[in-house]
Amino acid sequence: MLRNSRGAVGKGCLIALAVVVALAVIIGVLFSGNYNRFVSGQEGIEAAWSEIDNQYKRRFDLIPSLVETVKGAADFEKSTLREVTEARASVGKMQLPSNLPTDPAQLNEFMNAQNSLGGALGRLMVVVERYPELKANQSFLSLQDQLEGTENRIAVARRDYIDTVKNYNTSIRKFPGNLVAEMFGFERAAQIEAATEEERQRPEVNFGSDE
Repeated sequence: MLRNSRGAVGKGCLIALAVVVALAVIIGVLFSGNYNRFVSGQEGIEAAWSEIDNQYKRRFDLIPSLVETVKGAADFEKSTLREVTEARASVGKMQLPSNLPTDPAQLNEFMNAQNSLGGALGRLMVVVERYPELKANQSFLSLQDQLEGTENRIAVARRDYIDTVKNYNTSIRKFPGNLVAEMFGFERAAQIEAATEEERQRPEVNFGSDE
């Protein structure tokens, strides 16, 4: 009878140990899976931001050539050129981390400056319509391909960044991911706002003719 009792106790201990080990394995898998997913999410955000930054820099570098080309048109509106130049200068003053912005206020200020520059370029294109000789200029045709392509890539890069950050921020708030995020210091990524109605209605950057 005593032997049977000891056997039952031993069997019960083995079952309890197996349950503990199984739970430990499950928790380990959950934690490691979420941890690796968060690391991949951060890498994806950094890659998405890098693409935005590269395209903004590309646009920034194209503007001096644009301004110099437009200056060649007789009686071109100097106030419009000045607005573009000043907007570019404002962008140049923005200082963000080289890898990934983490301060939402700082990121918002940077994006506002970039949006202002895009708006100034859009208004410049409206004025260009009054100067047919500019639209026939070969320098304009070259700038058209470069700047239009850059604007399109900016729009795509912004959308990709917004989606990537949204997915990451959501994942670190959900259970049990939130436990892993808190334990290992995964914080919310700074988000940028989707295009406003005013931005969607902004005149396209187009140097080409209407033909």
